[in-house]
Amino acid sequence: MVILDDPERRSLSAIPPTVVLEAPMLPELLHADVAAARDYAEASRSNATRRAYRSDWAIFTAWSDTRGLVSLPATAAVVATFLASEAQMGVKSSTVGRRLAAIGYMHRAAGFIAPQQTVGAQAIRDVVAGIRRTNGARKARKRAADGDMLRDMLQQIVGVEPRAIRDRAVLAIGMAGAFRRSELVALQLSDITMVSKGIRIRISRSKTDQEGQSVEIAIPEGTRIKPKQLLLDWITQAGFTEGPVFRKLTPQGRITKKPMSDRGVALIVKAWAEAAGYDPTQVSGHSLRAGFLTEAARRGANIFKMRDQSRHKSLDVLSDYVRSQDLFEDHAGDRFL
Repeated sequence: MVILDDPERRSLSAIPPTVVLEAPMLPELLHADVAAARDYAEASRSNATRRAYRSDWAIFTAWSDTRGLVSLPATAAVVATFLASEAQMGVKSSTVGRRLAAIGYMHRAAGFIAPQQTVGAQAIRDVVAGIRRTNGARKARKRAADGDMLRDMLQQIVGVEPRAIRDRAVLAIGMAGAFRRSELVALQLSDITMVSKGIRIRISRSKTDQEGQSVEIAIPEGTRIKPKQLLLDWITQAGFTEGPVFRKLTPQGRITKKPMSDRGVALIVKAWAEAAGYDPTQVSGHSLRAGFLTEAARRGANIFKMRDQSRHKSLDVLSDYVRSQDLFEDHAGDRFL
């Protein structure tokens, strides 16, 4: 029998928690089946989400322990008080919301009802609404690495050593494909097809395609940034015929077989932005994706074609990029101000 509520799961040392067997003497084959179930459960959340939830849960349990409160299962009143305490310390509204999501997820994983779904959950809803009303719910956006900024960054990467060639390709393809960091580092050589007009790239899995149905995007050859040539330079330099496209390098600059991490992409963006004279604290790995959308909107690209590249499910986010570029176009006050 597979049980879901056990001491190992209650410890929540991993996300999702481990499924174990009630009877250790069951056939080894069943143990393998349980291990497979665990692997699939872990795939239900991205690495970044699991890291964030681990951090949020550790913060909540530490806060509870220092006050002699029970964190699992926690009452709605305890959770509401914790969220208010976080807001008082200056934690952003968006982070407070993620803390709550992590607490709920951990409770469900351990076989309990999430505090935000129990009797008394109105206290949590009221506190969250009050935090957003008081502190604001608007997310702080990082600077977009638009065409001019990307050009400046690429100009700083000189040389023909592997790190320089790789970093140029990462920046160019990351922006040209409007990639999320996780999508960029997950690319395999088998996903890449070079064609006369540019590159066809199959994205096997993404934030908006958790079922892995895959989607194909196109990157033009280009005349300014020339992403196709920069990617060809890197593939030729790496010398691999299969496996990850973008790979980790040793401190000495040797190419490994391991894929880059999503954090590695962020570090590359920050490093070359600073080298080009930009504030590194104002950029992130997302700046490449935002840069494509900002530049496309600035140049009057069709919003549906923008969505083809960015793979947003909703047009709402893309509309923000377009509106920000069109604020002064055909302004209602042009004729009388």
